[in-house]
Amino acid sequence: MSDLLPVSIKLDSTQREKLKKLAEARDRKPHYLMREAIQQYLEREEARESFKQEALASWREYQETGLHLTGEEVDRWLATWGTDEETEAPACHE
Repeated sequence: MSDLLPVSIKLDSTQREKLKKLAEARDRKPHYLMREAIQQYLEREEARESFKQEALASWREYQETGLHLTGEEVDRWLATWGTDEETEAPACHE
């Protein structure tokens, strides 16, 4: 049994025409392009949400502990990347 279920989507005539032309140019069916677009959107938005949740967790941890690095400390550390003097990440402090 397939887990694919039909879904209806409403497109205006301009969107429909653009989709048709692009599908023809790519030698694909419009259905394929719509599925690809939805998949890319889902992946992008899931990554964005994950990034947001990680940032919120980091902010909560900072509020609880006060541990941090300054921008200057991070800049100095990053400047060593890819050099013979590459250093370990500096320790967080209050």
